[in-house]
Amino acid sequence: MLRISAVSKTYPNGVRALQGIDLTIERGLFGLLGPNGAGKSTLMRILATLQTPDAGQLTFDGADVLADPRGHRRRLGYLPQDFGVYPGVSASELLDHLGVLKGLTDRRARREQVDALLQQTNLYAHRKKAVSGFSGGMRQRFGIAQALLGNPRMLIVDEPTAGLDPEERNRFHNLLSEVGENVVVLLSTHIVEDVRQLCPRMAILSGGRVLREGAPETLVAELKSRVWRRTVEKHEVAGHRASLNVLSTQLSGGKTALRVLAEASPGPGFERVSPDLEDVYFSALSGRTAS
Repeated sequence: MLRISAVSKTYPNGVRALQGIDLTIERGLFGLLGPNGAGKSTLMRILATLQTPDAGQLTFDGADVLADPRGHRRRLGYLPQDFGVYPGVSASELLDHLGVLKGLTDRRARREQVDALLQQTNLYAHRKKAVSGFSGGMRQRFGIAQALLGNPRMLIVDEPTAGLDPEERNRFHNLLSEVGENVVVLLSTHIVEDVRQLCPRMAILSGGRVLREGAPETLVAELKSRVWRRTVEKHEVAGHRASLNVLSTQLSGGKTALRVLAEASPGPGFERVSPDLEDVYFSALSGRTAS
């Protein structure tokens, strides 16, 4: 279990990246959802012991992370948002090299783990190819393979599906679901669909604060009977935004579909619709409640 208690971080330029973050994360997939600049990557780097917070506590399985960062790293797998690779080095060779750096000194055991991880990530057939020539999806799967070296008890993945095509995203989702059966997996993303499909629990982060936390279906249920939809002309959108709690807008057949949060019908032409996780997300970011 990971406990994050009152963690704060302010950068020298005055940006308050994190402001008193409190979260308890158990085994399985936990989604950290928020826009770019919400503080997600700062929190990921702190959890990976790449940065230190200005205040707060971190414990994992009862151990103080900040007091023993080296010990924590032995229990950790980390897939950052961007990672570089050595040009011309094959997947098998690079994974073996990373295993050495991670302290896997037994050559035979390390080779067995490398082969097993390449099989698990569906890269074994490409093991002799240079990782620098991999597609985006293959490189992300290799990133998961290196993060799983040493059988970590916690895995951090930062924006793992950004830029992936739908097929590769589905393949990556299946891989994360498999991994999440046995360890704590913290998934940081701005893609609502990733959290909806994968995570039994989640938090929405913005401005360095946790705005909402809970099970996605519970958060969605809180908006039941309170979301309304209407298609309007483009020039009408601004007027509706000024007078209603507009959650989101989407182009539909040359017009704009509004989704509005309200206890009763906002007006003629609006129909009540079932809420979804995007409604929860936009409602939390706007700070609005139905009136």
